[in-house]
Amino acid sequence: MRAALSVVIPTLNAGHVLPECLAALFEGVREGLIREVIVSDGGSTDETRLIAEVAGAVVVTGTPSRGGQLRRGAAVARGAWLLVLHADTVLPEGWAEAARAQMARGGAAAFRLSFDASGLAPRLVAGWANLRSGVLGLPYGDQGLLVSREGYDRAGGYADIPLMEDVALVRALEGRITLLPLAVRTSAARFVRDGWLRRGARNLWLLLRYLCGADPERLAARYRRR
Repeated sequence: MRAALSVVIPTLNAGHVLPECLAALFEGVREGLIREVIVSDGGSTDETRLIAEVAGAVVVTGTPSRGGQLRRGAAVARGAWLLVLHADTVLPEGWAEAARAQMARGGAAAFRLSFDASGLAPRLVAGWANLRSGVLGLPYGDQGLLVSREGYDRAGGYADIPLMEDVALVRALEGRITLLPLAVRTSAARFVRDGWLRRGARNLWLLLRYLCGADPERLAARYRRR
């Protein structure tokens, strides 16, 4: 199985984090796994699009909305499999082999989560995320999502919503989401800014409200409050 994977990355003023995210993808290029990298930009005013173009990525532009950006990016993807990444998420060494093995087995998968910060709080928050992913089958987008094109299309793709687009998709996918043994490293900046306990509790409350039927637009407005 070669060059079967399309990587889709939504961005908005992500120039400070995108280079490291893209650099980690070269393992997949070297292994002949990646067919293309698609950066779906929501109107960045920094160097995000230039970085993506210099790296050889396909750049798709449109209005800012993570669900809409991911839907546009996936729409132009040509691979038999999709790997969806956030721009501030870095894949671990060995990810290409793990992804190839999962693609051979079939079924959607996500990576475990870790943060680019040390201490008890990051470990606890990541531990909860991995427990939620493993027990409830609800990984978030910052863990990366590996899904076949066929499975993605059957699930209806990403909804054009500004928040919980990741949860909406994984709930619509057929079968249980596999939690891969490797952990991605994602940015802790929002947790550091807002406080680990406060941010974690707010994320959990938003998830519960969404699962109970709350409007994603209203949830997004709440999510953006400081």
